[in-house]
Amino acid sequence: MDLSLAGDKKRPRRSSRARAPSTVGSFQHDILCTIFSFLDCFDLASCSVVCKSWSAIINKSKLLQLFYRKQWQTGLFGSSNWSKECPEKSWNDYLEEMAVERHRLALQEGRIRVDHLRGHSVGGEQCRTKMGLLLTGVGDKVMRLWSLESYKCVGEYPIPDRFRLVDFDFDESKIVGLVGTRICIWRQNGISRIFPSHEGTFSKGLCMRYCDPEAVVGCEDGTVRVFDMYSRKCSQIVRAHEGPVKCLCLSDDQLILSGSSLGDVTLSALSSGERVVKLRSQDSSGIKTLCFNPCSHQVFAGTATGYGLCWDLRMGLLWKTRVSQNSVYSMQHQRNDASTLAVGGIDGVLRLLNQNTGEVISRCILDGYLSPSSQNTLGATQRTRGRRLSEDTTIDSILRSCRPPITCLAVGMKKVITTHNSKYIRIWKFDRS
Repeated sequence: MDLSLAGDKKRPRRSSRARAPSTVGSFQHDILCTIFSFLDCFDLASCSVVCKSWSAIINKSKLLQLFYRKQWQTGLFGSSNWSKECPEKSWNDYLEEMAVERHRLALQEGRIRVDHLRGHSVGGEQCRTKMGLLLTGVGDKVMRLWSLESYKCVGEYPIPDRFRLVDFDFDESKIVGLVGTRICIWRQNGISRIFPSHEGTFSKGLCMRYCDPEAVVGCEDGTVRVFDMYSRKCSQIVRAHEGPVKCLCLSDDQLILSGSSLGDVTLSALSSGERVVKLRSQDSSGIKTLCFNPCSHQVFAGTATGYGLCWDLRMGLLWKTRVSQNSVYSMQHQRNDASTLAVGGIDGVLRLLNQNTGEVISRCILDGYLSPSSQNTLGATQRTRGRRLSEDTTIDSILRSCRPPITCLAVGMKKVITTHNSKYIRIWKFDRS
């Protein structure tokens, strides 16, 4: 009887508690709507993935839609028709469109700050960036993984002394390296290294790209070899070129793009190894770097004599531009950006090109000097400015200290990362605000 009465007494208290969150929740909803209304679209997008309740508030109040309407009305997206396009696109598509446009404007018009990160004791020659992370290495027998937000080293991956690191790539769980004549795997969450069996050995690899589950290696004998990371076997040997394969890139639709020292570019099917098409550069000096833009179906190449080339896979050669008087070592673009191409090479000038015409939009160099005493510690950073050169400035008149050779570059949102075969990694940040 007492238990029954106790139970009866508790029921109204539970009911009153159940009503309280409704009032508080409504109050919190109004406060959050007010706060969210002061944020820009990218902050709103970040808030929308914090939790389900925040996502519901942002989506139900149509804050993203209102923000995009304002951007459209100010002409940020040219002649886009709001009423016709709005129902057909997801808001993620609009956010991506705005982000890419801001990236383009920042690279072409923004002021430049350069963060100098001491990443290696000697010879940081190559870099790759994905998912807010930066992987660097080659000279000092260790690869390092950095956070691009904090510049903290989040992983170190040593190379065995008897092997030379030729090339590397990574994804969210592993580092894959071309080490000597073998493929090597490092797990990001551990220190173990996995060396493949003798079937992973080949004569001499010059470059490598990785897309799970395959590592693709360009070889000195003109072949491209495809290795399955799980079976540890060579699954394909593609007879791509007559001369050494100097550079590679992979497309999302299972194509291997390879450039040779003889100046031609070949597209081959990853699944069958069959050659699909051969692109000729008419430059026998050799292809030094390649990249592919799936948005525009365009292939970009840089040559040893300083030319930049672009082919549209549907139309053929679009343009050929003398970018530099010296060799072009690296060219890249931000994913989904069909406007701007970053190019670097032996003369140390960071160039920004129009992807559709080959026009050099801007030439950038370092401006200012580093303090040697502040750069003695691994991971130490120092900030200087960068500047854009006027059209009539001759490259030879600029001090070499302001333009160390760019051996490799990677492109992130409103930033370009460069390596210079030295202990410094440079992060060029472009900002219009």
